[in-house]
Amino acid sequence: MESKGSILIKLMLLLQYLSVLCVSQNFDFFFFVQQWPGSACNTQQGCCYPTTGKPPADFAISGLFPSNNDGSYPYNCDTNNPFQQSQISDLLSNLQSNWPSLLCPSSDGSYTWSAAWDIFGTCSESVLNQRYYFAAALHLKEQTNLLQYLAGVVIPNGGSYALDVTKEVIKNSVGYTPFIECNVDSSGNSQLYQIYLCVDISGSYFVDCPVVPKNAVSCGSTFLFPSF
Repeated sequence: MESKGSILIKLMLLLQYLSVLCVSQNFDFFFFVQQWPGSACNTQQGCCYPTTGKPPADFAISGLFPSNNDGSYPYNCDTNNPFQQSQISDLLSNLQSNWPSLLCPSSDGSYTWSAAWDIFGTCSESVLNQRYYFAAALHLKEQTNLLQYLAGVVIPNGGSYALDVTKEVIKNSVGYTPFIECNVDSSGNSQLYQIYLCVDISGSYFVDCPVVPKNAVSCGSTFLFPSF
């Protein structure tokens, strides 16, 4: 008969093994999502500028989301590895400009980044540690100057634009077809809200999207593009 000590050691080893499995949660690719701040604010709920001031009139990072080819996505993968702002101290200025929070009440953005890491980033920690997760998102943003791509074709002036033309412009610039999500303004009109692109599991390269993002609300054939 096994001793209590031997059984306890085996249980401890089993728990460690299960913990590693949980932390090493598998996923197939990332959705990299950028948000137009004009549409985030031009709703019945409105928005609040960060305590650091109004963000630039440019697309901003909404998230880098580990995802699976079957349309599912992991979340809250490692509660033992919470967000620590000290690990991204050298990125703060860049994050404030390119990944600002428009949530109310106003904040410096730390709550938004904390939620991004705790809920989604931990699911990619076998590939990207906390600092590299945020650095990867910033690098992807630098690679995709969406506002510049759309200049002269889709202008944030409150006008109405065609969805298929917008997708084609971005595809010709990035090399991959985006998904475009709309929300509605205070009058119920559809407006360009978020643009989804897919990224390989290393968080480095854009790839073809294997699935349609579940949360992307269809725009119809046209949408408004409000100013900010």
